[in-house]
Amino acid sequence: MAELALRMAFSLAQITVVMGVIMLTIMVLTLAERKVLGWMQDRMGPMEVGPYGILQPVADGLKLFFKEDIVPAGANRFLFSLAPILALVAALIGFAVVPFGPDTTIELFGIQFKPFIISDINIGILYILAFTSIGAYGVILGGWASNSKYSLLGGLRSAAQVISYELNVGLAIVGVLLLAGSLSLVKITQAQAGWFWNWYVFAPPFPQLLAFVVYVISAVAETNRVPFDLPEAESELVAGFFTEYSGMRFAFFFIAEYANMILVSCIAAALFLGGWNAPYPGTALARMGFVQFAWVENVVWFAAKVYFFLFLFFWLRATLPRLRYDQLMRFGWKVMLPIALGNILVTAIAAYLFPR
Repeated sequence: MAELALRMAFSLAQITVVMGVIMLTIMVLTLAERKVLGWMQDRMGPMEVGPYGILQPVADGLKLFFKEDIVPAGANRFLFSLAPILALVAALIGFAVVPFGPDTTIELFGIQFKPFIISDINIGILYILAFTSIGAYGVILGGWASNSKYSLLGGLRSAAQVISYELNVGLAIVGVLLLAGSLSLVKITQAQAGWFWNWYVFAPPFPQLLAFVVYVISAVAETNRVPFDLPEAESELVAGFFTEYSGMRFAFFFIAEYANMILVSCIAAALFLGGWNAPYPGTALARMGFVQFAWVENVVWFAAKVYFFLFLFFWLRATLPRLRYDQLMRFGWKVMLPIALGNILVTAIAAYLFPR
């Protein structure tokens, strides 16, 4: 009984730490995005709240917390309240299977646990795809339950967009799964150890560069980010599916969007760029004799890859105009889908003829 209580305590501590880091990262991202956009557009970005504007996320959070929470008169009150919670939970629950660092086991008070992996299940990728698809229901319900034409149009757009591009995300991942022979994110990451040419984006017999490009583009579309932000197009739909939301309910949708950005970035880093693995065998700290601190270098490499993808989201927002809706659908079904299917076919033949 005591052992079970300790295991539960360790698991809760891990979950608390991971959720804390994610929420802190979301706070940093809200400021970083505005700063990066400012620099790219030759302006300063937030500068008034705190030194260089670094307290702007705190001010935004306090403003949303104290804002009046309005429910439209004709709205379905229950679904209107449920939608943002559903979107947020679906975004956060995927981090349970993400390996943030090396697969090392630590023994504490007689209990063995892995500090950087909350749960290593052998269907990790399927788990993430299943729960992220549930997040679309939050957006659709929020659009429908608001009893607003702008929100409904945003919700319908989101439904079509998520269905179109989630298919491409899944197909882009299949090539990596064929080469790795596993659905576990931990095992897929371990298979890419060594030099950087072992990463699946470069790895023989058939590098997954096309799959990587398809995944990145589809991930941007699935998170409703520019240039695929049709469900919340300000110039057409006011704010899309969350037009009628305010206060903390609006904040939940806002947090869910950034959490999804972090999640797809973590998956991209783990599947295509070696996860926590450095671009060289082992770690520099271990070679210098600091073996006990090698995990620090692994975590830093993983974080650097994730932040590279997050910077890409900001860069795209500052660079590209929004697509028309017919262009979005045509691009997803007539361009991305055939490329993803072709990649699976060639990868399957290569993996059969030249097994790793």
